[in-house]
Amino acid sequence: MEKLINSFIHYLSVERGLSSNTLSSYKLDLLQYIKHLRENGIANLKDTAKSSIIGHLMKMQKEGRAPATISRRLAAIKALYRFMLAEGLITEDPAANLESPRLSQRLPQVLTFREVELLLNQPPLDKPAGQRDKAMLELLYATGIRVSELVSLNIDDVNLEMGFIRCIGKGSKERIVPLGSVATEYVQVYQGNGRAKLTIKNKQETSLFVNHHGRRLTRQGFWKIIKKYARKGGIGKSIAPHTLRHSFATHLLENGADLRSVQEMLGHSDITTTQIYTHLTKSRLKEVYSQTHPRA
Repeated sequence: MEKLINSFIHYLSVERGLSSNTLSSYKLDLLQYIKHLRENGIANLKDTAKSSIIGHLMKMQKEGRAPATISRRLAAIKALYRFMLAEGLITEDPAANLESPRLSQRLPQVLTFREVELLLNQPPLDKPAGQRDKAMLELLYATGIRVSELVSLNIDDVNLEMGFIRCIGKGSKERIVPLGSVATEYVQVYQGNGRAKLTIKNKQETSLFVNHHGRRLTRQGFWKIIKKYARKGGIGKSIAPHTLRHSFATHLLENGADLRSVQEMLGHSDITTTQIYTHLTKSRLKEVYSQTHPRA
């Protein structure tokens, strides 16, 4: 069964161009699924019935797994059986017509403009790592790119003279995002000073943001950095890698940006994904109204 899953993952990588993070998630979910099948005496994916899939999902539910996790697992299973059907490995899809659990729409956590400023002012600019961190945070808030896109940036992807960056998003889609003057300034400082010092033993490195070994910074490395500065700044909100991305989109819409432009900058293929930020701005308007209107 593992061999079939590896073939499926290879198909997703080559034919669909999915990111390495998405591929890893698919593989982990499917390995958990075949583990469940084996525990129930099923040794071949071709022999599974709809009841086997439902049993797996019900087990996850009993274990207290979140609806989003169950929904993601089902999406991976359904995609696998569609692949098997297309390849002629099965004649009937056992996952057809199975519905994902209803997901409550959770509004993303965003920072106020004051909290963003507080976070962005934490890195020490007299140290190479501090210059790197300042440049990363400013660039994230200025562009709204994903953390995976941030750490994937190479030196050639940033055009400081013209004020834009080129990044590769989900599905290997390339997009150009404008870079503001403040972010440009700090990226320039980092490239001219901090990065040169961090890569002194690895001058051939092409990635823009590097760790203290002079190699490409990882998503986990960035996660530790942003958490550190949130604590240092005394920000009480729960900070996630996408917090600055959510804040970027919300602040743009609050200041009059149109939804289509925000969608393009975020790299969303479907505008309904971007529309969650309009719900967020509406909820914030209600909050401001209830706090300030004398008859609220």
